[in-house]
Amino acid sequence: MTETPPMPPAPAAPAEPPARRRSWIRIALAVSLALNLAVAGMAVGAFLRNGGPPGRGDMGLGPLADALSAQDRRALRKAFVDHFPELRQGREALRAEFDGLLVALRAEPFDPAALDAALSEIARRNTDRLDQGRSIIAEYLKTMPDEGRAAFADRLERLLDRPFGKRPKDDD
Repeated sequence: MTETPPMPPAPAAPAEPPARRRSWIRIALAVSLALNLAVAGMAVGAFLRNGGPPGRGDMGLGPLADALSAQDRRALRKAFVDHFPELRQGREALRAEFDGLLVALRAEPFDPAALDAALSEIARRNTDRLDQGRSIIAEYLKTMPDEGRAAFADRLERLLDRPFGKRPKDDD
């Protein structure tokens, strides 16, 4: 009786290289971040243009923005526009900020480092704006008269005590 030689193992199906898989994940994350930043930029534009969406303007400040009086919001909007004149241009300024990202996304061959650099630059500018915005608001609150600051604190406390998701009324 002759023994049949063992069969060689079947070749494994070629797997997609991990580096290629990771690059698509990075692209998907980059696009997601870009869209989030675009929405944030549009929110800033709406805040500066109209005082925000119907109701109260937010600009990422949450209850702090809701606790501002109409007069406070007007004064802060002016301070933001004075401090960030490029935001007046709205959509064009936002587009200019994303031009580097668009170039990186369309590059042939794709350069992940260029993508990272473009996203880092957008994030750096947003961080700078948030830091400067925080400073503007802090200075505004510091210069309020005592009774104005106390009224702001009262409105903020009422807003923090309201049920989650319930928008404040205009007379709050």
